[in-house]
Amino acid sequence: MDSSPSLSRPKSEPATVQDVARLAGVSPATVSRILTGSARVAEDKRRAVEAAIQKLKFRPNLSARGLRSGSTHTIGVLTQELESPYFANAVKGVDEGLTGSGYTPIVVPGHWNPDEESERVALLTARKVDALIVLGGRLSDARLAELAQQLPVATIGRRTEAAGVFSFYQDQVEGARLATAHLIALGHRRIAHIAGPSAQVDGQERKDGFMLAHRQAGLSVDPALIVEGDFMESGGIAAMESLLGAGHRFTAVFCANDQSLWGAKLVLHRRGMRVPDDLSLVGFDDLPQSKYMTPPVTAVRQHTFAMGQAAAWALLNALGREMDDPAPTVPAIQLEVRETTGPCHEPA
Repeated sequence: MDSSPSLSRPKSEPATVQDVARLAGVSPATVSRILTGSARVAEDKRRAVEAAIQKLKFRPNLSARGLRSGSTHTIGVLTQELESPYFANAVKGVDEGLTGSGYTPIVVPGHWNPDEESERVALLTARKVDALIVLGGRLSDARLAELAQQLPVATIGRRTEAAGVFSFYQDQVEGARLATAHLIALGHRRIAHIAGPSAQVDGQERKDGFMLAHRQAGLSVDPALIVEGDFMESGGIAAMESLLGAGHRFTAVFCANDQSLWGAKLVLHRRGMRVPDDLSLVGFDDLPQSKYMTPPVTAVRQHTFAMGQAAAWALLNALGREMDDPAPTVPAIQLEVRETTGPCHEPA
């Protein structure tokens, strides 16, 4: 009979360094050296420890590591565009979530460039940040899993399937379906779509939701009414100019994000077209500015601020900090109906 100690643990109890050491067949000190990078370790032992970490879903307590190597009490935040209201709102949530914790965020942009993102992550880890938050971006899940073996990692605004990574994501397909179904319910049948970049997952998923709503309603989609934008106001301007210039008939537009809608709406204003009397518009993100525009914008609300707060809480908890409040909940994605949408006034 095998008399070796059992590695099974109650689900409520996280794995420890000792558990990893037993499964890998090494000493706890060796596991600690691998986690901290404080000394060279034989490659076979490193591979065994990494395999044990993945199997046990072990997350190192970096507050304990900090007692030896010195915690910097900083959280690295890799965003994409510093000027983007979407990312700024998420960073505000992170900052709010860290308030009173003694930890400070260090924010760097990656500009949707995988090479630049990797360089910025290397910069943050060289500064020995205690944890890392990644907003969007194009770092692979495999790379995020590697990072999660070194320090706690959370992602916001992307579906991440990487071992040890906390992922905070909202259903993009469902959000786009809700927006498009709202327009269909108002009687619109010729609905244009200013899409996001096809190279970005969220842009493609929002287009998928647009198509799904039409299929569910038994409606066809005119491919000529789909124009790719770039998630920026300038892209919204160009896309709306293209739609109007082509002479196609349409009565509503689902814009892949609020910033695209803002640009599209400016074109309509300059042409003397009224929203929603002449054309209904729906956005995506529900950025804070949208509710104060004239008229206030109907938009799919992504709870980016709440995701930022939740990511901060998860990382502080992983770092071993005693949390007085329970983990923040992130509401499901939803549609906020305001005044840029109205009934279709043209026959189907």
